[in-house]
Amino acid sequence: MQTFLVFISGLVFGIGLIVSGMSNPAKVIHFLDIAGSWDPSLGFVMLGAIPVAFVGLHLIEKQAQTVFKEPLHLPGKTHLDRSLIVGGFIFGAGWAMAGFCPGPALVAFGAGYGKALVFVVAMIAGMLIHDHPFKRLMHRTQS
Repeated sequence: MQTFLVFISGLVFGIGLIVSGMSNPAKVIHFLDIAGSWDPSLGFVMLGAIPVAFVGLHLIEKQAQTVFKEPLHLPGKTHLDRSLIVGGFIFGAGWAMAGFCPGPALVAFGAGYGKALVFVVAMIAGMLIHDHPFKRLMHRTQS
């Protein structure tokens, strides 16, 4: 039953991304082009998602477990540091150049959008580079 509910939630999420236009890179790029042909509609999508996520997270935090009665693991990091800021800039640059962020890219890939395949492969390569050589390099410089 848990697998079915996870599938349904992913399906609803994916359909929401498609209906809202967040899986369309052209729409995302126009949203980010505030000095040109700005399209604010994705801002309204995000503003609509914030209260829904806020209420859901608040309810889950009060129970200290997921809806499947598993322990809740929230990030413990609550401060800004250099890696968070640099990572945010890198993420934002990739989002602006490609018009994809990870969730919508996977939806677009699943919907058969060819450019999404290139993005998803590059995204996975970036994660692997971070998880292996970059982490080792950072560990050496901090020692």
